[in-house]
Amino acid sequence: MNLSGKTAFITGASRGIGKAIAMRLARDGANVVITGKTAEPHPTLPGTIHTTVDEIQRHGGSGMAVQMDVRDEAQVQAAIDRVVDRFGRIDILVNNASAIALTGTDVTPMKRFDLMHQVNVRGTFLCTQKCLPYLKQAGGAHVLNISPPLNLEPRWFAPHVAYSIAKYGMSLCVLGMAEEFRADRIAVNALWPRTVIETAAIRLLPGMSRSRCRNEAIVADAAYLILTRDPAACTGQFFVDEDVLRDAGITDFSGYRADPSSNEELAPDLFL
Repeated sequence: MNLSGKTAFITGASRGIGKAIAMRLARDGANVVITGKTAEPHPTLPGTIHTTVDEIQRHGGSGMAVQMDVRDEAQVQAAIDRVVDRFGRIDILVNNASAIALTGTDVTPMKRFDLMHQVNVRGTFLCTQKCLPYLKQAGGAHVLNISPPLNLEPRWFAPHVAYSIAKYGMSLCVLGMAEEFRADRIAVNALWPRTVIETAAIRLLPGMSRSRCRNEAIVADAAYLILTRDPAACTGQFFVDEDVLRDAGITDFSGYRADPSSNEELAPDLFL
């Protein structure tokens, strides 16, 4: 399936995995909607919604920047209205926006707990709900949540209960919505990296060296392969990036290393 002329709405796409997915879909001709809170340069984090669109357009793609907080229902609805006014359709929703705090129960401020749940779970549910009328009209659409397989082992909860619950909430949306929207030919799937991906958020975590990470392109390439499948035949799946690429005949992942000169063992991601 080719994405030419289709419209992809991506949350948290000013940098990192969201941006990488946007760039990959734009290369195939999709109209890519870059949403996020960062419209002005951040003092420590690179990229804005506008710089991402500029980069897409420099490479010959079609992009649209929309400032939006996924926690705000009115902003989400207004963003979707603008997209439909311009492109007339929404065929793909990528719920990528996420907040993270790998902290224990006793040291997780309730403000941070609320942020993770509002962005990760509520934001995913809200964006899917508001895009739903247009996804139904597409005649075959995709929702892709950047969230882990539902691996309910206690070891994935004990160190950071609040984050784990918030992240698994995105995956529970996949579990329920895939069946709920099956008759509408809307595929709902999850995608998660096998190894830690070097992003701006990861670089802020102590003790994580880029020599043990992969870059965002591996997730973007896997997302593209999922989003070009027949939605009627591919839904309710919890994909891992490596497995998706292997199914497509790709077995050499060396080009995805964040530090190509490193031979260090890659760091496995959480929840796998």
